[in-house]
Amino acid sequence: MKRPAALAFAAAMAVVLVAGCGSGSQPATAGEGATNLVVFAAASLKQSFTDIGERFEADNPGTSVEFSFAGSSDLVTQLQQGAKADVFASADAGNMDKAAQANLLSGDPVNFASNTLTIAVAPGNPEGITGFTDLTREGLDVVVCAPQVPCGSATEKIEKATAVTLNPVSEESSVTDVLNKVTSGEADAGLVYVTDAKGAGDSVDAVAFPETTDAVNTYPIASLKDAADPELASRFVGYVTGERGQQVLDAAGFAKP
Repeated sequence: MKRPAALAFAAAMAVVLVAGCGSGSQPATAGEGATNLVVFAAASLKQSFTDIGERFEADNPGTSVEFSFAGSSDLVTQLQQGAKADVFASADAGNMDKAAQANLLSGDPVNFASNTLTIAVAPGNPEGITGFTDLTREGLDVVVCAPQVPCGSATEKIEKATAVTLNPVSEESSVTDVLNKVTSGEADAGLVYVTDAKGAGDSVDAVAFPETTDAVNTYPIASLKDAADPELASRFVGYVTGERGQQVLDAAGFAKP
């Protein structure tokens, strides 16, 4: 190959290589189309928020919502230890206050729902439980949430208001764990949220009791200070508190805040 022709060939190959390096095969850098949203949410919100997340994705094409569900106190601890998330939804104000005191929030939280406890029992209520005081019956295996978890704190409030002290066989780290103990037959009864009992369908029966009004849990939600996309996080908060989100929560049995 003559020298002029060789030079022309080399130049052409260089153009091809540069074009290849500039193709869309490289991952986008942060801020360039990054639409992943990480939401830390109380365990009792799992069914509702999963539905809300799917609707949010449908209404915001290209957006992916990733959830981490656990007891609110566990989620706050994870955030305090450096876990990365964009939005936090708690089952009570106390754990949201902890997040605020740790300077984790980007703004004031917004209350979006409320919930109360009910007694979950096996289908048909074989133990004949009719009220809160029945949970002290000898030989009855009762499970509750641990005191630091919102559903556990609500249980303590009811105990104080009624002067009734329970003797549970276990204290669980989330309301879903309490429900699982009942549905698996490991417990005769468990104190769970109305929404959890409703979501379990035919797996449990729910025994309502009037004393539950002494411990109404209000659910707040907030964007987090270190959110990767603050605008997207704020948009999700608005979605939960807006008409679309409220429809889902209402259908699940949540009350207004």
